Amino acid sequence: MRMKFLAAALAVAAFPVAAQEKAQITLDDLHLVADLSEPVFSPDGSFVAYTVSTHNLKLDETVSDLWRVSWDGKVSQITNTPDKSENAPAFGGDILAYLSDDTKEEETQIFVMNAAGGKARQVTTIKGGVSDFTLSPDGRTIIAVAEVGPSVGADPEKPKPIVVNRFHFKADHRGYIDDRRYQLFRVDAATGEAEQITAGAADYYLPSWSPDGSQIAFVMAQTEREGRHYNYDVFVMAPQKGANPRKVSDYPGADADPGLGYRPQWSPDGGKLLWLQNGEDKWIYYAPFQLTVADLQTGEVKPLARIDRWMYAPRWGADGKSVYALVEQDRDTWAAKIDLATEEISYLTSGPRFAFDLAVSSTGRVAVLDGTAERPYELSALENGVRQLTHHNDWLAAKSLAQTRDVSFRSGKQEIHGILTLPLGYEEGKKYPLIARLHGGPVYQFSHEFMFDWQYYAANGYAVLAVNPRGSSGRGFDFAKAIYADWGNVDVKDISAGISHVIDMGVADPERIGVGGWSYGGILTDYMIASDRRIKAAVSGAGMANFLTGYGADQYVFEYEQELGLPWRDTKTFERVSYPFFKADRITAATMFQCAGEDWNVPCIGSEQMYQALRSREIDTVLVIYPGENHGLTRPSFLSDRLARDAAWYDKYLKAE
Repeated sequence: MRMKFLAAALAVAAFPVAAQEKAQITLDDLHLVADLSEPVFSPDGSFVAYTVSTHNLKLDETVSDLWRVSWDGKVSQITNTPDKSENAPAFGGDILAYLSDDTKEEETQIFVMNAAGGKARQVTTIKGGVSDFTLSPDGRTIIAVAEVGPSVGADPEKPKPIVVNRFHFKADHRGYIDDRRYQLFRVDAATGEAEQITAGAADYYLPSWSPDGSQIAFVMAQTEREGRHYNYDVFVMAPQKGANPRKVSDYPGADADPGLGYRPQWSPDGGKLLWLQNGEDKWIYYAPFQLTVADLQTGEVKPLARIDRWMYAPRWGADGKSVYALVEQDRDTWAAKIDLATEEISYLTSGPRFAFDLAVSSTGRVAVLDGTAERPYELSALENGVRQLTHHNDWLAAKSLAQTRDVSFRSGKQEIHGILTLPLGYEEGKKYPLIARLHGGPVYQFSHEFMFDWQYYAANGYAVLAVNPRGSSGRGFDFAKAIYADWGNVDVKDISAGISHVIDMGVADPERIGVGGWSYGGILTDYMIASDRRIKAAVSGAGMANFLTGYGADQYVFEYEQELGLPWRDTKTFERVSYPFFKADRITAATMFQCAGEDWNVPCIGSEQMYQALRSREIDTVLVIYPGENHGLTRPSFLSDRLARDAAWYDKYLKAE
């Protein structure tokens, strides 16, 4: 199904756009967007393998395949399984390995094929499936990550009681966490023979082979007072059972936090390790992630090029004298090269664009996966500038896209920045209904990237305002921690100031203001409707307003205790940040609440309580539950339903006479 979509899209892009009348974005176009991820170079640097996720409407699933693009821009498909998914490509020797759910048990296992192409074969049959792996440099051995425990692989038709005794006992996608542990397995790539090489009451994450294949690096949390800290550490050991791990990192906070997903990176000569380090536990996700380098011979661990910005996707340069990373800026994220000796940062991309991932070859080639407000993520070569390699979303060239403008305004004494998407066919002097979109996180930001929902709203006559209030990333630690233990205060003021600014610009009609968001964006929506009476319609997705009942119901118990304290001791703090629920009598906006039925990140209880409060007060409201979904929706019909339902809700209250 998705191949037909892609073929149709490429056919449209093949004709000169000027010769056609461009069409508006429609709801069906949501299913044409190809989502690229996980770029990795082949050993000789001649091509990049990557994952492409698309919508299979017949199955009503998001599925993925592996693709490749040569350095001169020739694109071809590696796997073609319309009803299954492949991802996480990795090279070793002449082997390409990846994860796939194309198995009899429908568990994710490791498959391999010749790097040049050919028939794939399943390698692992580890009970419960594989969640992560790393392929040895010669392609002969795999270190796989899989859960181990009595409940792993249990028959779902014969459920047994779930017994938990861990402090952090639930997580989105994982559910209740009993005595299961992530352990490392050594797998023979030829025979599939697997041997568990770690054991005990600890979880092992993000394995990475040394260039000579003699050692692996991995991440493990300190088990003392487990779950009550972020103290992840980097270890190295021989890749065999009975080997003694050696701790490399020495920081009491998070080194190579598994939640970020970036495994420790070996230098080309195998003498150093590179990873990202979090700030103090106290600041949880408010402090920028920074580069750290360890010398394995001397044991020295030192920071690298520390600046007051978040960094992502660290990679070694081919010469071992430089490293590459993505560095977040105000509304942008750029690829950068950092000199190891001088710590000088040289930016390889610039301007209004958002980089999502990075790949570096052993031959010195660099590719970036990034996008702009007009283009979803595509792969580009970085050589004397940016040269686009892939064109999976060229169908958008035949679409009429709305214009975006950067906006800046004052909120009290603080300058706040945002992005305004004008209605399609915008006429100067005409006032339009406005939707303020609120981002998740809270420590995240809206950037110059393609946002389908903004374009869809703009095509239907809305101005869309995306504000990065205090608490957002991109502008440093102090800006982010301005909302620490004080949610719904200055960030609400900043959003309201942004709405006022667009009204003063003459773009927004003050009588037709809507807001909406998902996750912390849903939480912030609840704050907004309890604070700003100008809001006529709102959509609060995966939100929470009563954090006294959030404690223990979601996966953030450690974060609650670090930032807010304990509900029975710091009750006033919990009540203060829960004012949308306890002051629900302030709310007048018609509000739709949405949640995902299997969401352990922000469970439905947050939406249910606010829905009940507004229903009790006879405020127009509705509760929409998407069953079987985790925090981020993936079912195409649900994604389409959510956007259509949101637009209809706004139309009802912001467009009606």
